[in-house]
Amino acid sequence: MTERLNDLILVDCYDRPIGTAGKAEAHAAPLLHRAFSVFLINDNGELLLQKRAAGKYHSGGLWANACCSHPRTGEQTVPSAEARMTEELGVTCPLREIGSFVYLHRFADRLYEYEYDHVLLGHHNGPFTPDPGEIAALRWVSPAALEQELRETPERFAPWFLTAAPMVLRQLAKP
Repeated sequence: MTERLNDLILVDCYDRPIGTAGKAEAHAAPLLHRAFSVFLINDNGELLLQKRAAGKYHSGGLWANACCSHPRTGEQTVPSAEARMTEELGVTCPLREIGSFVYLHRFADRLYEYEYDHVLLGHHNGPFTPDPGEIAALRWVSPAALEQELRETPERFAPWFLTAAPMVLRQLAKP
């Protein structure tokens, strides 16, 4: 494979880079690739959720974490996530990794997410300037309210969020 700057980083099950692929190719095959999910918490201990724009190629209209994407060839995960957060939300803040997981989800014929997802946490109170091509709405939610929503209406959330959110909730519950 020829490496291109905008390619996704293909990884093995230990998150070791093994090549690159275009986004469409990686999501059609599916090919395991590196991704990140950013969660933001405010001074009140609430988590920022975004409702994905209806025009997104998958999961449009579903609730998810503050920001998610893929580091590209030559990018480190945390700096890439911080840059993407600026693009999508208009904010900057330091992020730290709290864990990772692998998931596979089929959205449609030849449309998959097969990702080694790094879960990142940051602190920010706003304001935000969301990109309307990415985000339809934002809201703050308490950990207790989020736990209840995840139990009662999981279908309202993006597939990766169902794994990532409990990781964040466990982290926030630590003394």
